[in-house]
Amino acid sequence: MLDPTERLLLSGDAAVARAALDCGVHLGVGYPGTPSTEILEDFSKLGGNAEWAPNEKVALEVGIGAAFGGAAALVTMKHVGLNVAADPLFTVAYTGVPGALVIVSADDPGMHSSQNEQDNRNFAKAAGVPMFEPSDSQEAYDLTREAFRLSHKHQIPVLLRMTTRTCHSQTVLRRAAPIRITEPGAYQRDIKSRVMIPGYARPAHRRLRAKLAAIEQEFTGSELNYVVEGDRALGIIASGISYVHAREAAPEASFLKLTTTHPLPVALARKFAAGVERCIVIEEGDPYLVENLRAHGIPVEGKDEGYRFGELNVGLVRGILAHAPAPEPATPRGRPPQLCAGCPHRTVFATLARQNCIVTGDIGCYTLGVLPPFEAMDSCVCMGASIGVGLGLRHVLPPEEARRVVSVIGDSTFVHSGITGLVEMAYNPPPTGHLVLIVDNGTTAMTGFQEHPGTGKVLDHSPASKLSFEDLVKSIGITRVHVIDPTEDMRAFSDLVKACLDSGELAVVIARRPCLLAERKQTATERAAASQSCTP
Repeated sequence: MLDPTERLLLSGDAAVARAALDCGVHLGVGYPGTPSTEILEDFSKLGGNAEWAPNEKVALEVGIGAAFGGAAALVTMKHVGLNVAADPLFTVAYTGVPGALVIVSADDPGMHSSQNEQDNRNFAKAAGVPMFEPSDSQEAYDLTREAFRLSHKHQIPVLLRMTTRTCHSQTVLRRAAPIRITEPGAYQRDIKSRVMIPGYARPAHRRLRAKLAAIEQEFTGSELNYVVEGDRALGIIASGISYVHAREAAPEASFLKLTTTHPLPVALARKFAAGVERCIVIEEGDPYLVENLRAHGIPVEGKDEGYRFGELNVGLVRGILAHAPAPEPATPRGRPPQLCAGCPHRTVFATLARQNCIVTGDIGCYTLGVLPPFEAMDSCVCMGASIGVGLGLRHVLPPEEARRVVSVIGDSTFVHSGITGLVEMAYNPPPTGHLVLIVDNGTTAMTGFQEHPGTGKVLDHSPASKLSFEDLVKSIGITRVHVIDPTEDMRAFSDLVKACLDSGELAVVIARRPCLLAERKQTATERAAASQSCTP
């Protein structure tokens, strides 16, 4: 029985998980990535059906399938993950979904744990999907429920755009009565809506634009967007966490609070701007709202270019309002991050540094091999790029240089997007061969020790089939495959790397040693489970 007086202190991620449970989501699927990871973990702990996919593209495709089956599906990822999932995203906007499909993009302004700070509000407009932006945990809860309602009503995927500050900050919320958005039944065949050959895609695009026009009208009259009356000398339009900062920076101003930022409620914004003397948009990242409002002929001020970088705060918002130049970025305090003491990756990068290798790296905690004392990484672009970039260097460098190139990739990242790079390596081998080092520590360490297909466990740590990297590599056609613990005999590991580089052949070395922190966490979890099972 729901207690209407109960107040919960939850992070934005936990609020999304709670909302998903309270509106009957049948399946949550995603790939772990800060700041989105905790959504599915919390959903699973609450009893929801949740799973990690090998990557974000697969996660979204699974979610699409569930929504095609009439279910409510939640798909979660960090902002760069939506790049990986963009292919199905742009097309499912055309197909629509008979169930309900909500995609969480957790953006990372300031790059707390990311290689860029892209603004995924642009994805909503480019793909043609509605978008909601919560400012706190209550809105994260309410808008998740509203996103599922809207998705099912208009049979369209919906983007819920979060940011690090909203994901990880805790604020008070009250739950609403549980509802059931949709219920899967017998499969309803609809070939012309779901098979996007050109003849079916052209009318589907027109249907999409008609849906967006109807949704814009709905957003214009929605209570989710509202005006806070104040001094008409200054009007501020804001969304997401920027609204919170702006309310504190200029409490006397009039505000248009937007939570539905695509399609924009243009008529509402036009009316608000006309009713104030000065209208300024406060937003983090790209000038998304400014450019779209100006495109509709609404005269609004934006921020100076210097405020585009990183997160906003109350002081920076005051600077924007005063037309003050953006301050120079502050020098980070404290020492830089480093690989843990005893981490097996230390041996790997020490070896590569001693042998003067050209190292194409990848995304994971092992990316820290770029920092002192190792400084043994020459590139890091995106998930899985280490192999392709390494092959490109091998193809064009002089032979004596090419033989120094090594690609380093982690176990979770290899499953995510490294396998196709390995197929490319076997299919178009460089003249000097190539060496790929899979640093297998048995977990997705960087985001909190999540499972993946190579660990033999699923999201809740229960047993599952386990992908054998060595068997997979051999099946691709690479015969020189070695499995070694790099810390057991460091000289043997160093000799193996040198021998592979000198061979001029294609080689894969799987440097396998469990992460110490993951082992400790697993031991603690097993002890807790044993203790509970022994409790009478």
